[in-house]
Amino acid sequence: MPRRTLDEITAEILAHKGAGCGFEPCETCSNMVPGEGSPNAEIMFIGEAPGKNEDLQGRPFVGQAGKLLDRLIESIGMTREDVFIANVLKARPPGNRDPLPGEAEHNWPWLEQQIEAIDPKLIVLLGRHAMNRFLPKRRISVDHGQPRLLRGQVYLPVYHPAAALYTKSLEQTLFEDFAQIPELLERIEAAQREGMVRA
Repeated sequence: MPRRTLDEITAEILAHKGAGCGFEPCETCSNMVPGEGSPNAEIMFIGEAPGKNEDLQGRPFVGQAGKLLDRLIESIGMTREDVFIANVLKARPPGNRDPLPGEAEHNWPWLEQQIEAIDPKLIVLLGRHAMNRFLPKRRISVDHGQPRLLRGQVYLPVYHPAAALYTKSLEQTLFEDFAQIPELLERIEAAQREGMVRA
């Protein structure tokens, strides 16, 4: 099967609203939230699921946590337009509850296809739910800020920006973890040239 374009995947996600799949977030959301950013992004950010503001606007990370994410991205000399931002779930769970395992599985093919279409050098996992989808059995309190190589892809787990809104000390931790990203990208590019990670 040929690699799908980001536009094709986005169109399919948007068309899924009201499709009658039987999964509560897809049935009850105001808008599907496919994700947004550059199709050629070197960095892909993956969070857990849309919240209230994201559900209303159909865009990822547009609330208070999104404002902090914007600042974090700017701290490494980039903008939202330079990266791609997505979530494991493409629709808001009612009441912002945690995604159920079946709901994450239902959305998984879309996320896999987005990753394949973008082919980022680095995937930053925002929070424990996103981390557990890719790096199971790890703890965000222990593993944040530590790059992991898995099947040729480099992942960087960090705290979710929303966590820093409730625990102010985590904001400094987030900025410190983000500060290593430019050098990490250089190391990934060097490893790609040597064939150590997927190019």
